[in-house]
Amino acid sequence: MSDPYETTEQHLERLLRRALNSFDLPDSTVERLGTALAHSSSLHSSHHSSVLHRETYRHTYLLSDGTALSLWELVHGGPRSAAGPRSRTEPDLRHHELYDDEADAHVAAARLTGSFGEVPVFGDDGPQADLEILTVLMAAPPAPLPRMYAPDNSADHARRVLRRAENSDGPGEETARLLRAAFAHHITQVFGRQCQVDGRDAGFTLYEHAFLLLDGSETSLWEVEHTATPDGRHMCEVYGDEDTARGAMESRTRIC
Repeated sequence: MSDPYETTEQHLERLLRRALNSFDLPDSTVERLGTALAHSSSLHSSHHSSVLHRETYRHTYLLSDGTALSLWELVHGGPRSAAGPRSRTEPDLRHHELYDDEADAHVAAARLTGSFGEVPVFGDDGPQADLEILTVLMAAPPAPLPRMYAPDNSADHARRVLRRAENSDGPGEETARLLRAAFAHHITQVFGRQCQVDGRDAGFTLYEHAFLLLDGSETSLWEVEHTATPDGRHMCEVYGDEDTARGAMESRTRIC
């Protein structure tokens, strides 16, 4: 992962250039990283199976003001060649994602290993099994566990969730304005399935981002992540209520 002759500036530039979601990092984080004097990288966790190789790296930077800042890099792709590690001349076909929040990196890793790669695939057991799995999409969820809210820059977390949404029918400016008063949040993975879309594997995951507001009230964003896209890339959609989010997933799985 690291080149011993690479400067901190070069290292940071390489990370930002190859990350698919570098634009999603807060401007304040990027500005602080511009003062980095030194860095250290380490493997934080990994998952390897017949269908997925995934590693999470922690890159820690010493800043000019004496503080430290960490980026969490998620690297994932299909199974590696039996020939061994990638050579210097071989192109890197893996995907890279960057997060400045460890919790966000954990959610992204769970999306890959827990939902997309290790669940039954629609179509494996015939039409009846397909119908049963489709029914699960609209089924009422089990009674939720008590939320453990964490005060961790929650208003910015809400802003990033809304910003990465690609659907046009998501929450509007009124919701965005309300969430500026969020001071704590809790993320729950509510649903995860994998199916076949046009002969390709497509994964669906539903997350609830619950927010505690300054006046003591609660509100949630419902995030659907899926790969039912023409090129198989990950797509994020955000909705203001669970029923609409589940309905969006159901409409996409009808073509399975």
